Amino acid sequence: MNKTLALIAVSAIALAGCNDKAGSSGASRDYISAVGSSTVYPFATTAAEEFVRANAGMKTPKIESTGTGGGMERFCQGVGAAYPDIEDASRRMKKSEFDKCVANGVKDIVEIQVGIDGIAVAQSVDGTKLSLTPQDLYKALAANVDGKPNTAKTWKDVNPSLPAIGISVYGPPSTSGTYDAFKELILLKGCEADPKMKAMKESDKDGFEKSCTDLRSAPYYVEQGENDNLMIGKLAKNPNSVGLFGYSYLEENQDKVRGIPLNGIAPEYAAIASGEYPGARPLYIYIKKAHVGVIPGIKEYVAEFLKGAGEGGYLKAKGLILSPADVAAKANATAAAMTTLDGADLK
Repeated sequence: MNKTLALIAVSAIALAGCNDKAGSSGASRDYISAVGSSTVYPFATTAAEEFVRANAGMKTPKIESTGTGGGMERFCQGVGAAYPDIEDASRRMKKSEFDKCVANGVKDIVEIQVGIDGIAVAQSVDGTKLSLTPQDLYKALAANVDGKPNTAKTWKDVNPSLPAIGISVYGPPSTSGTYDAFKELILLKGCEADPKMKAMKESDKDGFEKSCTDLRSAPYYVEQGENDNLMIGKLAKNPNSVGLFGYSYLEENQDKVRGIPLNGIAPEYAAIASGEYPGARPLYIYIKKAHVGVIPGIKEYVAEFLKGAGEGGYLKAKGLILSPADVAAKANATAAAMTTLDGADLK
């Protein structure tokens, strides 16, 4: 091979490498791939529909409901068309996940809060009305209470003021961000209401978290996968059971289910937006900056998502609780500049 042909060959390889920055084994992709939270899923898919409508020629993004943890696992596997561009999350990225991303070459990650959600504790409209506290849920669902195996069978066993109906809670699997947020926002708060457990939190944080968040198995806590609509159906068939899912599913199914107040506060829009409701939590999307400008439409899709999540946007009608003005402004600025996360304040 002469020098001219060699130079052409080297240039072609270099160009292929640039074009394949978000490709794998020579493959490329002409549509956006997003994975993650079942809670964020209905908002992400609605934004995807509006994105296609507003951007002629763009293909419909592929949005998969895998659960936040399962989505993070895939998102952090690497850069390239074989891996997702966006992770939808119903909790913030963990430090361990960020470190795994970096170790696998996913070094430039953009974090954007897209709104707020509440972990709705709900029951069938035909069930006996309940009003619970985080401590009630902890005492009903923890595998061990006060260092002893949990023997409570009815809600009355947990709290004498509650009805004598069997404890049966349908909830998300451990890969779900809703599961993580339920543990952090509700179970841990209910657990530390016990002075002995609160003291343990100071002396043995790991032991405290394990004692507070290891859950009982069926029939007390029954994992229902990532399909929250399936859980709505289960509650309709089992009126005295309780379900845990994102507020938007409660909002959309008020003919079938009603929210259960926690500490006397119902899971309603205003109470979640203000943070008064105990199960309020932020929702996020994470973007691989290396894929922006390579996989077509990522910036435009993110902008459309934030438009829908903004004041007067169409996602409020879907049950998304809008971020406060300062949080929304930061999200829009981050999206415009694709400012990356340094991970220093992750836990």
